[in-house]
Amino acid sequence: MTLTRDFKQTVVDRVQRDPAFAKALLDEAATLFLSGEPETARLILRDLVNATVGFEQLAELTHKPSKSLHRMLSQKGNPSMDNLATIFAAIRDWLNVSFQVQVVEAV
Repeated sequence: MTLTRDFKQTVVDRVQRDPAFAKALLDEAATLFLSGEPETARLILRDLVNATVGFEQLAELTHKPSKSLHRMLSQKGNPSMDNLATIFAAIRDWLNVSFQVQVVEAV
């Protein structure tokens, strides 16, 4: 089946018209990281950065080179915990949200 619209552009459009969607993407990325799925989490975070703050602005906010941020959030990226925390904090501040951790016990 052929896609008729670019997925990344669809994400950008949705984030721009629905701020709750951006917050849901950030929540999903955090949940995936904490659940042991870092590859998918990085890709969601990358799409969120592209749709909101952009890598150039993120570089200014985090004091990290834009190219390094691109590599960190690639599928094979391997950001340190410090860098990841810095990226999450910058996006969290950009979206003006806070995290609330809730532990759910497995059944």
